[in-house]
Amino acid sequence: MVCMDESSKQLISEVREPIKGKPGCVKKVDDEYVRYGVVEIFMEVEPLAGKRHVAITERRTRKDWAEQIKQMLDERYPDARKVRLVMDNLNTHSVASL
Repeated sequence: MVCMDESSKQLISEVREPIKGKPGCVKKVDDEYVRYGVVEIFMEVEPLAGKRHVAITERRTRKDWAEQIKQMLDERYPDARKVRLVMDNLNTHSVASL
């Protein structure tokens, strides 16, 4: 059994260095930031074996999802007769994507 999910994450950076907190004062962080785009994080977890695999891509398309499934089956479970895949019902998760 393998559980798979994905999430988009924004890449950001600080504009100004945070000011360290002193005793009795909290650290001060400016809320302004520079945006460096978005990445897609694909995570596979095999809870019964305690394994996980993470892959990062530039986008989340049907083709990207299908490539992750292919890599999972070809590289991490090449000898498995059956893999039970647990995932959400996002529109890219379909047999048509494969």
